[in-house]
Amino acid sequence: MARVVLVGLPGAGKSTLARALADRWGCAALDTDDVLARRVATPTAAYLRDAGEDRFRAAELDALVEALGADAVVATGAGVVTRADARARLRAERTLWLDAPDATLLERVGDGDRPLLGDRPAEALARLRDERSPLYQEVASATVDTSGSLEEALERLAEAAS
Repeated sequence: MARVVLVGLPGAGKSTLARALADRWGCAALDTDDVLARRVATPTAAYLRDAGEDRFRAAELDALVEALGADAVVATGAGVVTRADARARLRAERTLWLDAPDATLLERVGDGDRPLLGDRPAEALARLRDERSPLYQEVASATVDTSGSLEEALERLAEAAS
C-alpha cells in the first residue's frame, strides 16, 4: 500500500515532492504518468493526444492501481480525480492535495508538453481549477501549499503526511 498519494493541478509539484519525500523516508517514489508511459510504451502526452481522453483515463486508472500497490510515495496525473472509480481508490489512501497560486503553477509548467493546457494555459488552468478543486477536496485529507522553495514545500508536505 502506498505511504502517501499526491494529487493536484499541473505544476503543483507532485512529481518533484514525491521524489524528495521518498528520499527523506527511504522509500520509492512512483509517478503514475511514468507507470502509464511504461505500460503503453509511449510518453503520456503523446498517448493522451493519440488515444483520446477516455482511453487515456482508463489507462491512467490501471497505472494508479499498480502504483497504489507499492511501498512508495505516489504522484498522480492531475486529471486522475476525474474518474469516480479513481476517486474511490484515492479516498481509501492517505491522499494529500498539493496546491499553489495559479501564477506559480503557470511558471512551473512553462513550455512543457501539457495537451490539456493547450495554447492558452492561463485560461485552461483556471478552468481546470474550477472543475477539479471539488474533486481534489473530496479525496484529500489535507491541502498542502507548495509555493515557495522546494525545502519549504517539502517541510509542509512532510508535516501533513506524518
